[in-house]
Amino acid sequence: MQRLLSTATIVGLLIATAAAFAVTERLKLTKSPITSTIVSKVLSPTCGCATGKAKITFKLRRGDVIDVTVDGPGGTPVRLLAVAERFPAGRVVFLWNGMTDTGVRAPDGIYRVQIHLVHQHRTILLPNKILLDTIPPEVLSATPNRLQFSPDDDRQADSVTVSYTLSEPAHVIVYLDGTRIVRTRFARVKNTFSWDGVVDKQLLPPGTYTLSIGAVDLAGNATPVARRARILVQIRYIVLASHRIVGLAAGRRFDIGVSTDAKRYRWTLGARSGVASGPDLVLRAPVKPGRYRLKVTEHGHSDSAVVVVG
Repeated sequence: MQRLLSTATIVGLLIATAAAFAVTERLKLTKSPITSTIVSKVLSPTCGCATGKAKITFKLRRGDVIDVTVDGPGGTPVRLLAVAERFPAGRVVFLWNGMTDTGVRAPDGIYRVQIHLVHQHRTILLPNKILLDTIPPEVLSATPNRLQFSPDDDRQADSVTVSYTLSEPAHVIVYLDGTRIVRTRFARVKNTFSWDGVVDKQLLPPGTYTLSIGAVDLAGNATPVARRARILVQIRYIVLASHRIVGLAAGRRFDIGVSTDAKRYRWTLGARSGVASGPDLVLRAPVKPGRYRLKVTEHGHSDSAVVVVG
């Protein structure tokens, strides 16, 4: 009798195991009642931008009465988006502005959406994560490779390149007098950007300019104006050391400093002209007394001085 009971017990266990396996396999083959799920990856309720609300969209295979909740860490519900609402088959869209059911902003962190289908007796926790982030990126460092550059298209210091480090992956935004002049393509913690002295497709004249460097992260948070990094850079082209030379004897040699990064530049003095290089331009004064104009030019940029021969 005991042997018969043991055999019956084993047979019962086998039957139960087989039934459980069959149920599991049937569930695997059952299509999910929800398809085509798209959920915003990031959310910043304080950015005042397109990511100020999280968008949750999905399709119902058939109509049902559903509850939709936003769950915080540990699966705790923080916001009810729908309670016993009936929806037909098709696309369903919800928006979450980052607020809780108590009317306060949810803390930064990871959130997920849970959907309960009443008639189908199914509860589905969407795998998509929503990152709620309200902390703007900080510019930890911004170092230019040069403080002076000459955007004259001669392949000699035509631009300034700035190496930067941020507090998180973000796009660097650079402003000049309130006008955006640079936005990096990729959101990175460390990288470089270059500026060639152009604003609104116009090349700037010589002078000293302040670049204001901030960033915007993937959630849309932007570095506050007061916390942007600032660097001073100088645009210069060809410049003579003096713009008036007096007391020269006729036919005597004289020299004048030329500041330029060009390998060669042209000069004209009265009816004469030539090509020179280097920081010192050595010329011979005209043989007749008078006032003459000395002009140096490179790649369309020039500077001049008055030369007085006694």
